[in-house]
Amino acid sequence: MSVPFVGVLVVFGYLPLWGWIMAFQKYSIPKGIFGSPFVGFDQFAELFKDDQFYNALRNTLAMSVMGLVSGFVCAIVLALLLNEVRLTLFKRTVQTIVYIPHFVSWVVISNIMIFVLSPDYGPFNELLKNLGLIDEPIYFLSKEKWFWVIHTFAGLWKELGWSTIIYLAVLSGVNPELYEAADVDGAGRFKKMIYISFPSLLPTATMLLILAVGHLISTGYESQMLLGNSLVIEYSKVLDLYALDYALKLGDYSYGVAISMFKSMVSIILVLGVNQLAKRLGQSHVL
Repeated sequence: MSVPFVGVLVVFGYLPLWGWIMAFQKYSIPKGIFGSPFVGFDQFAELFKDDQFYNALRNTLAMSVMGLVSGFVCAIVLALLLNEVRLTLFKRTVQTIVYIPHFVSWVVISNIMIFVLSPDYGPFNELLKNLGLIDEPIYFLSKEKWFWVIHTFAGLWKELGWSTIIYLAVLSGVNPELYEAADVDGAGRFKKMIYISFPSLLPTATMLLILAVGHLISTGYESQMLLGNSLVIEYSKVLDLYALDYALKLGDYSYGVAISMFKSMVSIILVLGVNQLAKRLGQSHVL
């Protein structure tokens, strides 16, 4: 039964690694991989000399870390709070509302954010004006240093509910006798949350954190491309957009592959590092 899934993994996960050879060539489409000259590590040397590469790396890491921390903390807090809700209808309603955005594309999410933050009668600007906090509307998406915060909030809104489902599933499997024993000892809801619910989440949370760190530098480009514009390009361009610019706009495919190869190597190092740290701390680990 696993053969089809293994086949998909091999075809789409491992066979494309053959293209990494382009990172060590001056690739030319007419000559192909077998005809393009080898240049060794020249592409990587150029990569590490380019100031735009470090700017894209900074943006990638900053937005990834902000998204990881906010999503990780908020998902656990929301799961703990929902676990304490005794009204089933209210609990299910909240769950549905918060995880629906996961199924909505970034195109829709980005357009909603652009509309809400628009200076032309955008709801957020109108709210600030009605509260007397501003006199003139603010074009939030033109502020470079606010882009990371806006992007983090959009990502949190989109994925918070989906992450929470995993933690709620873990909490549903906690032995009820633990809570009963805590009741006998006179523990309130907050104490049970801190000493029973939260420790029960730690093994799963650690494993998900390790897996998330592996994608820390591979955040994609859809959200940044859709929310960004020419005014905030210094803070919105990530490594994937940087690679696309060279590969598709400039036709330098070897340089684009070198960037992707760098991302993969860093991701492997991050996963192994966090995995070893989890082992030392006595938490669950993946490898």
